Amino acid sequence: MPSTALIHNDATVLGLLVIILGGVFYTAASKNPTWLRFYRVIPAVLLCYFLPSLLNTFGIVDGEKSQLYFVVSRYLLPACLVLLTLSVDFKAIYRLGNKAVILFFTGTLGIVIGGPIALMVTSMIYPELLGVDGPEAVWRGMTTVAGSWIGGGANQTAMKEIYGADGKIFTIMVTVDIVVANLWMAVLLYLAANHKRIDAKNGADTSAIDRLIDKVEAYQRENKKLPELKDFMLIIAVGFGAAGLAHFAADYLVPYFQMNFPDLKRFSLHSKLFWIIVLVTTIGLGLSFTKARSLEAAGASKVGSSLLYVLVATIGLHMDIAQIVEAPKYIAIGVVWMLVHVALLFAVGKMIKAPVFYLAVGSKANIGGAASAPVIASAFHPSLAPVGVLLAVLGYALG
Repeated sequence: MPSTALIHNDATVLGLLVIILGGVFYTAASKNPTWLRFYRVIPAVLLCYFLPSLLNTFGIVDGEKSQLYFVVSRYLLPACLVLLTLSVDFKAIYRLGNKAVILFFTGTLGIVIGGPIALMVTSMIYPELLGVDGPEAVWRGMTTVAGSWIGGGANQTAMKEIYGADGKIFTIMVTVDIVVANLWMAVLLYLAANHKRIDAKNGADTSAIDRLIDKVEAYQRENKKLPELKDFMLIIAVGFGAAGLAHFAADYLVPYFQMNFPDLKRFSLHSKLFWIIVLVTTIGLGLSFTKARSLEAAGASKVGSSLLYVLVATIGLHMDIAQIVEAPKYIAIGVVWMLVHVALLFAVGKMIKAPVFYLAVGSKANIGGAASAPVIASAFHPSLAPVGVLLAVLGYALG
């Protein structure tokens, strides 16, 4: 079916997205009282995500047909992850303690038990959701959402094949996945912008996170220098060179595992993106022990963060607000499901007095993985992005 969108050229769409990002950051840095009041209420990072969604909602761009997200997630994201993990401090991350891991597994548990609870609750209003056991059964479609929320797109497709969900229910549940996960991401971006107030109110212990941030900022201050063209070229060389190397290795690893270990498909080892993420993360962590770490002083993480915000905008481009009202009973399942996941996270987080950062990253490392966990982590502070990357890799493995 041909697209009715106003703009079809992805180069034009990319131009629009970076203009939006530039406008948001320019106004967010403005001293104008109107903008200051506006951004006290609406976080800048939320606008970077929400404004592109309007392009899709109002038919200016067809987010489904656009290839930008694929390109950004395969080329910019790997380079970004290398640059964000280049200066990782393993000791400081280790000192963050086990609360991040506890909430990560809590988030996984919320997804596992949330599905049946959501179906049971929603069927009280829509009884037709139950009593069907063929390929079109709702529960079969829900397994694909669970697969996506614990392990990513490769796992989602695997669940479709294993449980025999037909094309129609699969398409519906893909919509549920996108709409509900993106709504939750918008909420998390808002929480990230207001985390200090929330943590203070909950009495959360943020000392370990504050120490990590202070240590990274101190390193940046002590080693800061005015970057030259040479520095930027080295940063780009390391980021995209590592991304290219990961693609090269993945091209051999995927067919090798497909041919020799077909059963490992369920662990995402047949997914090229999985290998790319694992490899660039490993390269970035390895480089943090070398002289390449000094590129942080020239702004490596800032370049990485710039690439990350392009990713945020392309993720937003897939959000269609109008879809919320088109399939109410299925969206209702997704919303209830997400509420169970969130309620469990908040309950456990309150019990262990965990900062909202752990809750947000633990959730997004499940629902979103490597594409969005670093986005959420860096929304709290750029130096926290590696925590999101490491938990996201754990999410792939657990899926």
